[in-house]
Parts: sequence; structure tokens; C-alpha cells
Amino acid sequence: MKVVHINKTDTGGGAAVAAHRIHEALLGQGVDSKMVVESRRRKDASVVAVSGGLWGRAVDFYHFVGERLAILPNERQPSMRYNFSIGNLGRDISRVPEVAEADVLHLHWVNQGFLSLQSLDRLAALGKPIVWTLHDMWAFTGGCHYAGTCLEFNEKCGFCPLMKKPGKDDLSSRIFKAKRALYSRMNLTVVSCSQWLNSFASSSALMKGVRCTSISNPIDTEVFRVLDKQQCRRDLGLPLDKKLILFGAAKVDDVRKGFRFLDEALTIIGDSFPVIASNMDLVVFGQVKHGGVSVTKVFNTHVFNFISDTETLVKLYNAVDVFVLPSLQDNLPNTVVESMACGTPVVGFRIGGVPEMVVHGKTGFLAEVKNSLSLANGICSTLFLDPVHGREVVREHAVGLYSQDTVAKKYISVYEKALARQS
Repeated sequence: MKVVHINKTDTGGGAAVAAHRIHEALLGQGVDSKMVVESRRRKDASVVAVSGGLWGRAVDFYHFVGERLAILPNERQPSMRYNFSIGNLGRDISRVPEVAEADVLHLHWVNQGFLSLQSLDRLAALGKPIVWTLHDMWAFTGGCHYAGTCLEFNEKCGFCPLMKKPGKDDLSSRIFKAKRALYSRMNLTVVSCSQWLNSFASSSALMKGVRCTSISNPIDTEVFRVLDKQQCRRDLGLPLDKKLILFGAAKVDDVRKGFRFLDEALTIIGDSFPVIASNMDLVVFGQVKHGGVSVTKVFNTHVFNFISDTETLVKLYNAVDVFVLPSLQDNLPNTVVESMACGTPVVGFRIGGVPEMVVHGKTGFLAEVKNSLSLANGICSTLFLDPVHGREVVREHAVGLYSQDTVAKKYISVYEKALARQS
């Protein structure tokens, strides 16, 4: 069985990390798996980049900017610019050898000028089974990646709250209709990374009649493992005698990642329990813009910026006492799985796929959504009052759900069923 995974990049961002991990998990099961991306960062012969050189990068830039410019006249506010994708520009990869030779095409995150709707139509014309792992909502909406409280996609998009002039036939409505026509020509199976996302996908108008299921993202539990906490702190230059709180995201200042709620929670702890606060520091990793991270002055903050080295990331998870995920909307965050595989409990809001991952009171704490006081209680409870039942318990939970073998076997079953329908 030959499978090709199609994603914008092979690293950088949650979808890229998840896609590559699924690819690696399948290789471990003896599947002939390849990965086709727009641009490659890893030195991995099984990953093929379709663009290269000055001309290739120029084409990629043109596609990316061209789509953003097409959105400009329609956007209600600049903050929606990267929460909405049109799919009007992209590459034709249908003749890439790895794609042409594959038995199954496995789509992941293909936006921001990598593949257009026309590109996807050309893949559909190959007549191969297409499996699409959803890392957000874009596949079944009229263009948004996360719909928030809007549920128009359950019937048909239009009157989009992200549009400058919402209407019956606005941009979201036109994209929705184009997707409906496209999917009717696909032998499509949709896989969501969480039951939460699967519930939205399976009830959406665009996915009616499409086979939908849920499979968690895998993690290499031999890489993400428990290490000596104090040694990790020494290696990273972190204090040995403090309780350390970790926050991380690809883009720290992404509103959806909810850093402001962590900031408010830390302020509450600092004002209400100054003695406890004096024994706590904050650790942040991820891309930080606008001059850094603004946090309460009560806490010392250690900023690591973007971490590309996996071993450093593993040490960071091991060095801290709790990982906090105050996201307002998320699917199945890789950071949660990574943290738990390293034995570090997670405190987060009860949103998206997080309740499927964190066992309240056992592997972490589920706070009330957008409630900074609840988040503060969760942090203090996990650190001081009602600690989880040991790092081993946290890790065992992650290993049981997200190991590479477990996830790979589930995907192989999906491929086999898709190929059986094709024959």
C-alpha cells in the first residue's frame, strides 16, 4: 500500500507536526508512506518538496499574497485575515510522481496558497481514495478555520460574521457551493483528530454522505518521555527551587491561544496568594512578536521563543511542574499530548478536544471556559492543593491513547476500507 501525505510544510505549526508524526507512525508499521509538501525543512528523504529555488519560492509567495489580497475587500477586520482561506490559488500537484504512484492520497492542512479548490479537483480526477485529516474546520465551512459560535455550516454558509458585507451570496456562500460541487466528485473519507471536531464535521452540510471518523494524533513516546526534572532545569538554565508554569504556542500572541487569560490568572494568584506566587515562575515558548510577552510583574518569566530541537522541547516539558493551555478553541493540541507523555499535568479550559485528553483531577485540571479565576484555581490545585497521582499516571494515560502503533493501525484500517470501496 502506497500512501502520500499532503501538507503545506513538514514542520512548523501543529498540523505539520501531526502530519509528519502520522507519516512516521505508518512507516513504523511497514506502510510505503511519503510526504509531499510545499516547502521542506527536515532532512528526510521520504519528504518531497514541490517548490524549490528562487522561482519556486516566488510562485509560493505569489499564491500566498494573492489569496490574502483577494480577502482584503471582504474582511470585516484585519484579525480575520488568517482565520479565513479562499482556496483561489495553489499548485497542481496531480502529476508529482509520489502523488501519481500512490494508492491513497492523504490530505492534511493545505491552505495559504499551497492547494486551491481547483488543485483539489485535479486530485479528485485521479480517481484515488482521498483521506482528509482535519486539523481545523476549514474543510466543511465556507472559508473560516474556526467558526466560533457560528453554526451556519450545518445548513449552508452565507451572512458570514467575518465578512464586511454579510449576505446570502457573500464570499463564504460562494466557497461553500464550490466545495459542495468538489466533494461530490471525491471518494472522500474524513478523519478528525478529536471527537469534538468529528461531531461538527459529521453534522455539517458539506459532509453529509461522507464517511467521518475520529483518530487521535500520534506521538513517539520513546522521544517524549520522563527525564530527571532537576537535571533538565540545570541544562536549560531554569531555577531549581521554583514551581514552574509553562505556556507554549506556535504564535504566543494568537488571540485564540488565550494568553491573556493566563496573565489574568497569574495576577489573581499574585494578588491573593503572594507567598505562593513568590515560589512560582512562568516559562514561555513559541514565536513572540510585538516586543515580547507582557505578563504580570509578580512572576519572573523565562522566554525560549520558537524551539526547533525536539530534545530541548522534551527537556522543557520535564523541567516544569504544569503546562497551561488557555486556548479558546482548539482541536487536539499536540502540546497537551507532548506534555502528558513527559509526565507533566495539563491545566486548560474545557473546550474542543481538550476534555478528551485531560482527565480532570487525575492528569490535570479542566477550568471553566474564559474564567481566569477557575484557571487560577486549577493552577494552584494542580501545583499545591490536590496534586495529580504522579508523573507515571499522567504518562501512562498518554501512552495508552496516543502511541504511534495504536494510531497507525487505525489509519491502516481506514485506508483498507477506502481501497475496498474503490475496487
